[in-house]
Amino acid sequence: MNLFHSARLKLTAFYFAVLALFCLLLTFGLHAFTDHELHRGDVARSGAVYKVFDRLYSPDDGSQLPQSGRYFESTEQRQSDLTAKRLNRDLVLIDLGLLAAGAVLSYWYAGRTLQPIERAHEEQKRFTADASHELRTPLASIQLENEVFLRQKHFGEKDARALITSNLEEVARLERLATTLLALNQYEHGVVRKRPIAAAELVQDAVARAKRSAAAKTAFNLNVAAATVQGDRESLTELLGILLDNALKYGPAKGPVDVVGQPYGKNYIVQVRDYGPGIADDDLPHIFERMYRGDKARSSRVAGHGIGLSLARQIARANGAVLTAANHPEGGAVFTLTLS
Repeated sequence: MNLFHSARLKLTAFYFAVLALFCLLLTFGLHAFTDHELHRGDVARSGAVYKVFDRLYSPDDGSQLPQSGRYFESTEQRQSDLTAKRLNRDLVLIDLGLLAAGAVLSYWYAGRTLQPIERAHEEQKRFTADASHELRTPLASIQLENEVFLRQKHFGEKDARALITSNLEEVARLERLATTLLALNQYEHGVVRKRPIAAAELVQDAVARAKRSAAAKTAFNLNVAAATVQGDRESLTELLGILLDNALKYGPAKGPVDVVGQPYGKNYIVQVRDYGPGIADDDLPHIFERMYRGDKARSSRVAGHGIGLSLARQIARANGAVLTAANHPEGGAVFTLTLS
């Protein structure tokens, strides 16, 4: 049986037991209350009847209460018993209806309660599988290259250097992955120290770093306005670097990339737009998930591990900012960072 299905049934049983106990206490309380009220009403009515007959008959003649009074008392008692039985029957039917509806609602609410946990568990499973794949790929490449190299009877210095260079590239890839995973964990479980930052300088610094990494192949259209925001400068620079790197990867080879920073009410909005194919509709809801890479992104022309955007969102949350992704109406993807 599925782990979460079993947990859902147990949680349903718990909710149902609480509801059943509540219904039981309510039923006994109502039964005791109505029984007391009926009994008090019977006593009052009986006393009134005796008073009427005492007035009709002289209290000094020694006569007894006539049989008609006795009959009236017996009829009232039977009527009270019948009312009590009907009330008990109605209470039982109401309880059965409540319990039947409660069983359905308990099962539904148990599913709603476990849904975020199940979603996080499934995401963690997928992340573990993808991370294992990303770690095994360079290791398998290193192992294969060394095994092939060792099978050669004769090899020269040039071959050895090529092998070592290739191995170092794979090691660097593993190092980048490990560093990114550590950073992701750090931002998921911590809050950065926020200080006043000049927003325009922050964006300009990130674009300057991106230009150096892009080797001046891409044109950046920069349009930023001056403002002061709260946040950690280094982490926000890293966040913008991730967005710019993503635009460089998926946009045209020589750009352009639009970077706009403008005040918006009490906030400051930074938008990074590329002119590439955009984000597939199926991929858009998952674009910030760890290790998630859409089908287009899995092509060999785009390098990466699928962690960058997830790290960017965690940095945004740590800084009290909001990061969203969308497709531009005129083409390409646009990422919006809202700083406060």
